[in-house]
Amino acid sequence: MSDYEERVIRVDSAVEGSSEKPHNCEAILRDANFVIPPSHEQLRSGVFLNSTKPVKYWVDEKNSNCFMLFPRKLSITWSDDPNYWTWVPNKESPNETIEAVELKNVCWLDITGNFDIKNLTPGITYEVVFKVKLEDPAYGWEIPVNTKLVLPNGRAQEQKVSLKDKPRYQWFDIRVGQFKAEDNSTGEITFSMYEHEAGVWKKGLFLKGVAIRPKQNN
Repeated sequence: MSDYEERVIRVDSAVEGSSEKPHNCEAILRDANFVIPPSHEQLRSGVFLNSTKPVKYWVDEKNSNCFMLFPRKLSITWSDDPNYWTWVPNKESPNETIEAVELKNVCWLDITGNFDIKNLTPGITYEVVFKVKLEDPAYGWEIPVNTKLVLPNGRAQEQKVSLKDKPRYQWFDIRVGQFKAEDNSTGEITFSMYEHEAGVWKKGLFLKGVAIRPKQNN
């Protein structure tokens, strides 16, 4: 039996107990970092795609695909310089630790990522969300940050978001935009959060990652 056939069998067992396989589940799990086949319960909790853990994949209660891109998967200006950003461990689950990134001090905030939408569940409206928190001493957030989502057809969604009055020491969402996944959707979305026109130095932001998930009403 080939390695590919073994993986297909593993994927079949991964969704045992669900009424329908998640969209493109077999193709997605070819890159999954697992030693034994994940159960459907594990898919609900999430599996990391490849050994460096830059992306997490899970399915929600409606069997829709969800993804989290962790900071190592993103382009963050000056993130390789510890004077500006510091990489810190963050407990993703009782048994899994991922890298978050802490903003030490910058006046040029620029975080960008992209994602191929072919593995999103057709018919579902998705939202793109930065997962962040602020810890004191945090400053420079009196100037709103800019967010931007560019869809494969080139259409862009842009807004300004104020972090000035956000609570400290707890993760919160910055929603970038939304779109509906269609049958045979192809291409990449590009998303960003930035502020570099005011020249104001900023500190105290932690970035956990970017979630691409079915739109939530809250």
